[in-house]
Amino acid sequence: MKQNVLVFRKAWLAVAVSSALLAACGGDGDSSSDPAPTPPPSVSAADAVYTNGKVLTVDADFNIAEAFAVSDGKFVAVGTKEDIQRYVGDKTQVTDLKGRTVIPGMSDNHFHAAVGMDIGLDLSAGKVRNLQELFDAVTEYVQNSGLDCAATDPATGERTMFVSNADWHEAQLTEQRTPFAYELEAAAPGCVVVLKRGGHSYFLSESALALWGYDENTLPPPDGSLPKINAAQAASIPGAAAHEGELTGEIVNGARNQQAGYTPGIVNPSLKSTARPARNAEERQANILAEQKVINSYGLTNIRIPGTSIQAYQDLKALADAGKSTVRYSVLFRGPTLEELEAANIGPNDRDEWMQTWGIKVGLDGGFEGGYMSVPYDNPPGQPDGYVGTPLFAQEAINKVATDWNLAGWRMSVHAVGDAAMDIALEAYEAANAQKPFSTEHPWAVEHGFVVRDDQLPRLKALNISMSAQDHLYLAAPVLKRYLGMWRASQITPVKNFLDAGLQTSGGTDSSVIPTNPFWAMYHFITRDTITDGVYGDGVEGGGKDQRLSRETGLRLFTNYYADLTEESDMKGSIEADKVADFVVLSEDFMTISDEALEDLHAVRTYVDGKEVYTSGEEL
Repeated sequence: MKQNVLVFRKAWLAVAVSSALLAACGGDGDSSSDPAPTPPPSVSAADAVYTNGKVLTVDADFNIAEAFAVSDGKFVAVGTKEDIQRYVGDKTQVTDLKGRTVIPGMSDNHFHAAVGMDIGLDLSAGKVRNLQELFDAVTEYVQNSGLDCAATDPATGERTMFVSNADWHEAQLTEQRTPFAYELEAAAPGCVVVLKRGGHSYFLSESALALWGYDENTLPPPDGSLPKINAAQAASIPGAAAHEGELTGEIVNGARNQQAGYTPGIVNPSLKSTARPARNAEERQANILAEQKVINSYGLTNIRIPGTSIQAYQDLKALADAGKSTVRYSVLFRGPTLEELEAANIGPNDRDEWMQTWGIKVGLDGGFEGGYMSVPYDNPPGQPDGYVGTPLFAQEAINKVATDWNLAGWRMSVHAVGDAAMDIALEAYEAANAQKPFSTEHPWAVEHGFVVRDDQLPRLKALNISMSAQDHLYLAAPVLKRYLGMWRASQITPVKNFLDAGLQTSGGTDSSVIPTNPFWAMYHFITRDTITDGVYGDGVEGGGKDQRLSRETGLRLFTNYYADLTEESDMKGSIEADKVADFVVLSEDFMTISDEALEDLHAVRTYVDGKEVYTSGEEL
């Protein structure tokens, strides 16, 4: 790494050296006649100066500076303390960073919702680490609600549904398994309990299954599944033998939508913010602003939403246009037709410093237990031998979808967890690119890429595909090992392979499927450590390739590599002159602390457009 020195300072030193050399060569030796060195150019006083820090610029050379100046929401200069002192005027606000490390504002390439909102039943890893604690949390939440499980709203006839957050996983539990419907029923008799987990599965109590209309005789839809308690589970789990053949309570993918999306007739009045439907635009936008505060608290200033509605986009844009937003968004649409987007006057490359339309999102397979694989799962719970996951599109159908959007000028990104889903994606992308090349103008992307074969990497590179990678393994490692075997699990989300193949790759969390914290995600990619099961993918355990990244690369995934994904590297992603002044003051030195300490890093201050939008309360 090199100590950053501003271009104008380099020029000033060069002039001084040149002048000295000329003087040394002078014939009369009269120093009084030697020309004086040309002073550095005059500058205008900045709005703010931050000095005496360790500034990881994350520029092309990963230069490290001591100070920077900000005016009108932009970085105007970055360099040494002496360089930046020239930008201090009578009205300049000067902040002494006291040695703190500063990084560019962080980004998340795949973000649905923030963890940390009022989420109702909280089963996150910080609170629940075994099944008994999970059942106790359900019981306590229902009791504290003061609501009658059996009662219906006299005005609407609706029953109460008790819903959990989505970013828990059975891998965090001592028992390493999900709860069964009969166990949730015992924790809250007669109550409609729905544990959301990730983006593809719900776990229902018996009362909730009954309300959905599901029992062991129900046939699942083609794009979903309804696992049953099998003989192995009945034999190994205390109390399960009496329930062999019954539904486990898990409903996967399309099975969740048996009653038109979100099951009309049940509400959760105890849920607030994003979990409770807002009645009007004012309430929706208030929810967004509340979420932005949570986002900023993690040092995040940029979010890419992988699939949303026209209304949600319009709410985000209204806040940005009104100057209220503290997060910059890149948006993919999922659901609207081309005609609906055109009617809303939304185009494929609409963008400013706060909002951009990135493209269209399409799902090709399931999640943790539904990724579509070319080789069967090792031990899928509740599934038959030979289970390979859940494909959500036939090849011909997705080929047409990709081609149609491409011809209309829109780009796509597909959710592809398994390698068989990646095969489908590649054929569809190649078909679309053959009709109208997209690989050079606005490259397309793939979301997740848990399992990607080596033979698929050159095809991805030929299409110039961007890989949108997240840290699912950090939370779910031991369960994914049980599903897929250690070798495949050790290589899940092979970011090092992507980068070595020359694929543009960025980082994210898939919040609220996975905890929002980007420092946890960076920690995972740098160390490949997991919450409950040690290191996966270090080139030793499992026998696969070492997927660990350097600290520099780990930080780039969440800063300037994200800006490459969104085609905004000219305005964000690093601390350089003329870029937006989004930056984070860290609790520790990212580059020198131990690997273990990376997991505990956090934002002390977050700034967007040069304005402080979050403080932890800690002194600088």
